[in-house]
Amino acid sequence: MRIAILLVTLPLLSQDGAAIYKQHCANCHDAAAERVPPLAALKAMPAAAIRASLETGKMREQAAALSTAERDRVAAFLGTSTTATNPIAYCKGVPAANSKSDWNGWGPGLTNNRLQSNPSWDAAQIPRLKLKWAFALGQGVSARSQPSVVDGKLYIGSQSGMVYSLDASTGCAHWIFQAASPIRSGLVAGVGQIFFGDSKANIYALNAATGSQLWKTKADEHSYAMGTGTVQFHNGILYVPVASSEEGVGAQPSYQCCTFRGSLVALDATTGKQLWKTYVIAESPQPTKKNKIGTQMHGPSGAGVWSTPTIDTKTGRIYIATGDNYSDPPTATSDAVIALDLPSGKILWTKQLTPNDVFLMGCGTTKGPNCPDTAGPDHDLGQSPILVSLAGGKRALVVGQKSGIAHALDPDDEGKILWQNRVGIGGTLGGIQWGSAADAHNMYVAVSDFARVDRLPDPSKGGGLFALQLTTGEKIWTALPAPCAEGKPRCSPGHSAAVSATPTAIFAGSLDGHIRAFSAANGQVIWDFDTAREFDTTNGAKANGGSIDGPGPVIANAMLFTNSGYGSWGGMPGNVLLAFSVDGK
Repeated sequence: MRIAILLVTLPLLSQDGAAIYKQHCANCHDAAAERVPPLAALKAMPAAAIRASLETGKMREQAAALSTAERDRVAAFLGTSTTATNPIAYCKGVPAANSKSDWNGWGPGLTNNRLQSNPSWDAAQIPRLKLKWAFALGQGVSARSQPSVVDGKLYIGSQSGMVYSLDASTGCAHWIFQAASPIRSGLVAGVGQIFFGDSKANIYALNAATGSQLWKTKADEHSYAMGTGTVQFHNGILYVPVASSEEGVGAQPSYQCCTFRGSLVALDATTGKQLWKTYVIAESPQPTKKNKIGTQMHGPSGAGVWSTPTIDTKTGRIYIATGDNYSDPPTATSDAVIALDLPSGKILWTKQLTPNDVFLMGCGTTKGPNCPDTAGPDHDLGQSPILVSLAGGKRALVVGQKSGIAHALDPDDEGKILWQNRVGIGGTLGGIQWGSAADAHNMYVAVSDFARVDRLPDPSKGGGLFALQLTTGEKIWTALPAPCAEGKPRCSPGHSAAVSATPTAIFAGSLDGHIRAFSAANGQVIWDFDTAREFDTTNGAKANGGSIDGPGPVIANAMLFTNSGYGSWGGMPGNVLLAFSVDGK
């Protein structure tokens, strides 16, 4: 799906930060290459975060030729110099538990339908939702981790690697925990435990009451393996999706692209011990050819698992969705929905939705030496398949794709296509991105179709929200994207973030910074809140909202929670968690 900063390294001279950037970075960042953050996005990042990325993070391969001093200079030129800390306001006493309608993990159930069937409010109350509290998520430009709300407590991670346990009603903190690297995924609660993965594919189990670490294990030893999809917990077992950032570093001419393979890992939730691991690509990467400068290439590779697995308790299966390949040869398991046997991890069937999608960053307008023979369209499946029931005892898996197409597959007939409907244009940051929702009647699909103009978000282009009938895929209603306010900087009207549903409303955040409620009956906007501003917070730290992308709203115990801020691709940066309730009470 999305990988961070892309640099080009050449022999270095002693230079200031601006000159280093111009010579070694601007080729990609100023050209607004696909999925590469422009200079404006880099300028919003903390210098320390850029420095860490160049030294030990995703960009270490691209920055390998830079000296320590040169990394410091370019980080200082690009990033902000803030050294502010993130204070914490701790709770006094233990509040009463509240578990009327929890939201635990990517969705409130194992089918990933993102439906809160008991929101504890009625349709007439939704327009009365008001901000109750805000919480600053520390230094960073993107609020990427979706919270879980369980028994009155809210658990969330951050770009700085901090994990927080908050009181869901007031926003005070019970405890904090520092992970080894940024948290992109959501968190899920087990029996007295909290589970999550970080951006280096470390999986953690914490004591839910104290935040102390119970165990930590590595889901994948590949240098660029990472966690993005929220782990799934079921019957004492943790199911871990594994993706990677190799799609970005693989374009580096000196890098031996590529050797990562997406996988699903089952861990014992008590001990962290691996029970089984299934690679999406069965064949280990092998040497293939040498590029123009003599670097050995490898394949097959890629097909990362970017989203939360879906569990089918009726048949004992688990379903995953995969991304594109990184290097030749292409495989039959990329851009696919795959069914596995829950006890063993054995692959039962695969349904590929876009064949021959071999994609590397930097291979769009120009073709570097590591680019595949035929560049693919980058049509990952970045969201979880949703398991739904149809009339007559039939079932379906519904899933959206970056191609802009929504699909319905038959889980009981090896993924046979039941219907397909194009709702978006598609593209590297377009189409259907992070998460759809479903109720008993419809699939609710948000479309990004993000575009740039003059290296910044195009305020006139974006997707919208669609209700598709589960049985046929027919469009029931369409909610066109609201136009960006005149003069609003770095604004896009697209809907890239995951959406969430209640019986009467669909909640969707937009790249324009708004969180809106749409009528489930006709798609009309019934509530609208602009998050792109500064907030006073319960922990007293500075916090700003911005574009909303990645995770979706969480509805639990008569409250609505949403992250705000996503500056990675030129959108509006931010670092805040917002909590709403009816009349702010």
